Formats: sequence, structure tokens, C-alpha cells
Amino acid sequence: MRDIHADLKAAGANLVALTPQLAEHNQTMIERHKLDFDMLSDPGNAYAAQLGLKFELSAEVAEIYKGFGIDLPGTNGDGSQTLPIPARLVIDSSGVVRATDIDVDYTHRPEPAKTLADVQALG
Repeated sequence: MRDIHADLKAAGANLVALTPQLAEHNQTMIERHKLDFDMLSDPGNAYAAQLGLKFELSAEVAEIYKGFGIDLPGTNGDGSQTLPIPARLVIDSSGVVRATDIDVDYTHRPEPAKTLADVQALG
């Protein structure tokens, strides 16, 4: 998404990432990956839950994460083992969702060009 951000802006769109991470972790990610768009915190995945995009890791998967040094409860600051389902929403200026790309398999992500095409289709 970082690579198409300028094209999104040229199309009149704003790119915003929503994450359950605490703000300080978002800032670290912004600096590390040289992101030039906003990352907003969704404490406890509350908004993701409202959209039906929140899931809890099984105990087995949580242990795997832990083995890789991923402290999900610490990163998210809520003690849970939950994550949002990866999703991209294209929302028009009146707040209507015009396109979505959602897949429970986090390894299946839409190409950034697809998101750009969805935005450009709003014309």
C-alpha cells in the first residue's frame, strides 16, 4: 500500500490503516517501514468486532506466536489473543462502503493495484 499511496492521494483518496496495536507500536512501524499514512489504534479490536472482523487465536497458534517472540497481548495492550481479519475497505466521501477485500487467510491479500482500481472506479 505504501507504493500506491501517492496514486491514491492523486485520486483524491486518503489511506488509513486500523490496527489493535498500541499507538507507540504504530509509531515504531511507521518509522521502521517509512510509512506516510495514518495508522489508527482500535483498542481491543472493538471496531473490527463491530464489522465482524475480529477473531481469537487458538491456544496452539498463540503459542506459535509466542515462540516467534510475538507478544500479542503486550503489543495490543489488552491481554487478549485477538486479531482483526485482514480487510481493505474503499469508502466514498459520503461514508458508503463501495468495495471490500476480506479474506480470513492472512496470506491472501489483494494486490495494491486492485485497491487503486477500486478507488479510481469511484471517479
